[in-house]
Amino acid sequence: PSHSYQCCTSPGKTVTIVVRGSNKLVIEEAERSIHDALCVIRCLVKKRALIAGGGAPEIELALRLTEYSRTLSGMESYCVRAFADAMEVIPPTLAENAGLNPISTVSELRNCHAQGEKTTGINVRKGGISNILEEMVVQPLLVSVSALTLATKTVRSILKIDDVVNTR
Repeated sequence: PSHSYQCCTSPGKTVTIVVRGSNKLVIEEAERSIHDALCVIRCLVKKRALIAGGGAPEIELALRLTEYSRTLSGMESYCVRAFADAMEVIPPTLAENAGLNPISTVSELRNCHAQGEKTTGINVRKGGISNILEEMVVQPLLVSVSALTLATKTVRSILKIDDVVNTR
């Protein structure tokens, strides 16, 4: 199938994107992709900050939170450690989606971060781990912050419900 893209410059602030495809499934997938791209652009407009991608921030945060949890005791230590464990869900998912062995890839990634290589992440294009900033694999900071905020609020809501159920 042939594809054509047209761009016109106009002084207005409204843009129309026409999506055509061979079937409804192709069109819906194109619409989802365009929506995702527009959301990324919106995030960059709201907060002009990029961070390393490829699971690098998540594994680094997990490592730091684990270290911090060792300075705490009791329930606080347990909660911080659980949050660190939750951060480690993203890198194995990326590795698996890239066709890599998640266990060995994440172990290697952890070792690199423990040695101070903070920008090492999963490189889907090369099928391994590398310095993700050198490869220009970045993501908007706001995407990660929003995901963490939403996840944390969700957990807090669930914990509140659990408290209500236990009181009855």
